[in-house]
Amino acid sequence: MEAPEKNELVAAALAVRQRAYAPYSSFMVGAALRCEDGSLHVGCNVENAAYPEGICAEAGAIAAMVSAGGTCIVEAVVCGGGSAPCTPCGGCRQKLREFGAPTMRIHIVNAEGAILLTRTLSELLPDSFGPSNLGHGG
Repeated sequence: MEAPEKNELVAAALAVRQRAYAPYSSFMVGAALRCEDGSLHVGCNVENAAYPEGICAEAGAIAAMVSAGGTCIVEAVVCGGGSAPCTPCGGCRQKLREFGAPTMRIHIVNAEGAILLTRTLSELLPDSFGPSNLGHGG
């Protein structure tokens, strides 16, 4: 990812993280996705008093992308708090795989925007099951 594009994607994840609804855990997460057409889509985590009913930031960003007509993620940023990397949960890794190739890069940043690590989707979700397994897309 080129520096201006990376900065834009990181800035979008940082900004949306500030709008997260996390009254129970106080763990705010933001995600930003870049589609193949260059458009950006963001999402933040939304907790719920019935804990399993919360929404992850990545899922929110994917929903925003789909509602805008996007179908292909080429790069993503996930921003959490603290010093440990906030990688996508297992469910979100699979959700990202629905719209991204195994080679898609996912950058994990801290609350200040410093990149803590970068992984491909295949590194986070090896031997994944995706649309191509069902005869759709790549």
